[in-house]
Amino acid sequence: MPRGCAALLPGVCAALADPRQPGLDDTCLEKLLDWFRSLTWFDPTVELVQDNPCLTELISSVLALPEPSPSILSFTLQLAGILASSENRFQHLQQEKLLERLFGQAGPRGCAVWEDASVRSGWVKGVHSMVHHQPALHLLCSEGGMDVIFTLQGDPSLFVASAASQLLVHILTFSVESEPSKPLGTKDCEWPACAQMIKRHIEESLQSSSASRIEQSLKLLTSLFGSCYAAWTEALWLDIAKQIESFLTEETVQAQHLLANLLLNVARSPVFCDTEGSFWALVTSALEHLTPVQAGPLAVGLLKLCKCPQDVRIQALTVLLQPMDCILRAASQPLEYAGLLDESVSDPVTVESLLSSKTSCAGLLCQTLAHLEKLLSLKHLEVDLPCMSLLRSLMAILQFCNGFLSPASPLGSTISRNLINCFRVQKSALDVLAALSEKKGCDTLLGSLFDVLLAYLESPNTSPTVLKKAFQATSKWLMHLQELSCSSSQCQRTEKILKDVFVVLQKRLCSPCWEVRDSSLEFLTAMIKCLRDQDEFRQCLLSSEVPRLTENLLEDPESYVRASAVTAVGHLACITYFAPESPVVGNQDNKENTVAKLQEILSTDSEGFPRRAVISIFTKWLREGCTGQLEDTEQFVSRVIQTVEHDLDWEVRLGGLELVEAFCSQTICQRGVSECPYAPAPSAATSPTHQQDLLQGFCRAKLFGFLFRSLCDCDKPVGQRACDILIGLRGNFYPMSTLENPREIGDSPAGRGIAWLQRTLRQGSLAQNFPTDGDNGVDFQDPESMMVALGAIDLLELHDELNKSSDHVEESPQSLLQDILATMGTIEDNEADCY
Repeated sequence: MPRGCAALLPGVCAALADPRQPGLDDTCLEKLLDWFRSLTWFDPTVELVQDNPCLTELISSVLALPEPSPSILSFTLQLAGILASSENRFQHLQQEKLLERLFGQAGPRGCAVWEDASVRSGWVKGVHSMVHHQPALHLLCSEGGMDVIFTLQGDPSLFVASAASQLLVHILTFSVESEPSKPLGTKDCEWPACAQMIKRHIEESLQSSSASRIEQSLKLLTSLFGSCYAAWTEALWLDIAKQIESFLTEETVQAQHLLANLLLNVARSPVFCDTEGSFWALVTSALEHLTPVQAGPLAVGLLKLCKCPQDVRIQALTVLLQPMDCILRAASQPLEYAGLLDESVSDPVTVESLLSSKTSCAGLLCQTLAHLEKLLSLKHLEVDLPCMSLLRSLMAILQFCNGFLSPASPLGSTISRNLINCFRVQKSALDVLAALSEKKGCDTLLGSLFDVLLAYLESPNTSPTVLKKAFQATSKWLMHLQELSCSSSQCQRTEKILKDVFVVLQKRLCSPCWEVRDSSLEFLTAMIKCLRDQDEFRQCLLSSEVPRLTENLLEDPESYVRASAVTAVGHLACITYFAPESPVVGNQDNKENTVAKLQEILSTDSEGFPRRAVISIFTKWLREGCTGQLEDTEQFVSRVIQTVEHDLDWEVRLGGLELVEAFCSQTICQRGVSECPYAPAPSAATSPTHQQDLLQGFCRAKLFGFLFRSLCDCDKPVGQRACDILIGLRGNFYPMSTLENPREIGDSPAGRGIAWLQRTLRQGSLAQNFPTDGDNGVDFQDPESMMVALGAIDLLELHDELNKSSDHVEESPQSLLQDILATMGTIEDNEADCY
């Protein structure tokens, strides 16, 4: 323990034990416990308690109080457990029977204060910390602690009950694994004594008629099999498997809802990877007997497993697809389409009844769709999804929801009534539809699919959130469309779809609802990103009113829309103004007009979102070489820097630094000096001509003033990025080996200015009156001065300071102890405050 902390600790312990002191908040006490955990984690020796007797005095003092405060007693229980986690310190504390008095029968368990949940929680956490050696386990068992933990499993406080269950898992695992013996069997006598108690408790609870006891044991087992993969868990499973199986068929015991997670955790364990074992027969039975809602999570979990029998996998997929199969059959004329499934695992009537109920229909479909989206996101799936039928089923769901499908059966009519205008199901179905665009085998349905999507995009009844999902799904399928082979008929179909999409988009860009305008702009940007190289797309876009409407939205009253319009205009410019083959008439004037509009937004917009969008677009243009010849780019960057360096939004200033970084990288590459500003300088960089050209270009763009001022920015990410850029630039002018040994600053006017700059930079965000060009002898536009600055300023030291956690001082243990003493004060101070 550091000396400063050791000196403060007695005062802190005395204050904590004094009932006259005001209580500390729980956060402060938890930080103190975290500190003790860190002290004891790697040091099992007894010195901590021997050298700091105030710790044992604190425990004794709290135990002596007739009515200790619950928070201090809970803290003391946890502290004692942490200190007793090593056998040496445990024995030291037991010299005064402190641990028996805290965790034994003589402790708080029989007192009124036990009624406070924080005390029970502190007791459980203290025991959990303590039980890492046999003497602690013996103390717990001999003092009746196991029965207390069994009772706390059913505690009215969910936090206490959960902690008690986790404690039993820890004790069972420790008890078995700390006593070396032959492999355990199913007989109780082969198990260590404490493990026998827990095993017997689990078995008795599972066989009891109490639903709460059954639930507690199932949760305990779920946690155990999820965290422990030791071979002995198989023996425990063999003892309880029959009882678990009985829960699937006994209607009197309502435990089925907990079985899916338990079976999944067991299935994930390498102990049960034998595909011939009886365990998989139980899994199959669960898939048959659990309700569709209960079986869904189990089915999707099994399909994500690498080691699972193929027949179980197929059965799991069948369970998952049953609701979709039911939808497809309800929507189709008899024998019109084959269903998704050849046969069902469980009774299809159960699924039909759930879909026929208004209360359960949406819930079942949303769960099923969420599971399907997870499966579609997997790179490797051991079973093939019937993508064509799945797509038909998704289209049927979406048409049921917007009323565009005439039901072909009484069941279809019922489902249609249940789903009409159901936004939850619409959003989930559109998410799966978007994910399905990456699969093969659905091309024959593209015409019907875009009919459904366009119906959603056009309908005034489509809610803004559903419309956003429909736009996302449409952009994904348009990407899929452009990947297909382009026959003349295919090109015509693609062109028609694009024209229809742009007609809808024109209307949506004029919507009175700002969320719709915003989603429309995001959709346009997404289309440009993925389709900008397609002739049909460019022709349809430029022949529509979309570019003009988009530019008009730069003046939208809603800031989110203005930001999205900036992004869309920025991407549009890559097609309309910056592309070499751009077909737009008056290209140069339009380009300059657009740039001027965006610069005006950057300078004058009152909201941060549009300004952030502008700097992001400018950086994109720069990276893609859209800003003209090098001289034009220097002027462009200079103007942008002068605007953003005074912006009140730190993300705009950070965006300005990203622009600078892109400009530096591009300039260095164009000069042929290096491929990257962070690469060590090659021999060419030592050429005075190359160095002079680079530095002059950077000075003309006014980079260095912005970069050095940013080092003192009050927002740390800005300073960190500026420092990284300067270190990268330095590597192009000096050997990287000199980075740790900055050059001496000469006694010249420029040198004195750089020395002053170095002292100012060390003040960081506290620096006052940061120099402007020419002040204090610092000329940020003088290449020679900046060359000296890059070589002489200790950028590594600044980098280390900037990357220190902002709370490295405030949250040090010594500072914590000082804060506690300041908060609680002395007795005299508190008494004086009364007058």
